[in-house]
Amino acid sequence: QVQLVESGGGLVQEGGSLRLSCAASGRSFSTYSMGWFRQTTGKEREFVAAISWSGGTIFYAAFAKERFTLSRDHAEKMVYLQMNSLKPGDTAVYYCAASEHYYDITYYGRYNFWGQGTQVTVSS
Repeated sequence: QVQLVESGGGLVQEGGSLRLSCAASGRSFSTYSMGWFRQTTGKEREFVAAISWSGGTIFYAAFAKERFTLSRDHAEKMVYLQMNSLKPGDTAVYYCAASEHYYDITYYGRYNFWGQGTQVTVSS
């Protein structure tokens, strides 16, 4: 079992940056694939980025490439999403998630544990 708590969301102007953090508790954090998803009202949860258990493989959604950077710290049991050059279209609730799977980790259905989410609002 893994418990996840996100932080770092907030209000930022277009072009600004935010770093989202996800604190994990529980055993075996290092064996989980980790991902970030986002969701706006009335829309399905959307893949943002995912990282393999080892940290050696990272996937990004097309909109996140070149702007977002995902990383994990096994010792601290943390996952970070650095978001730069933010746009109003990035406004959403961002969720951290943990998966027991090693494949297809860009799909939200592969994730077993979810945090409560953190709101990101980008103003124009």
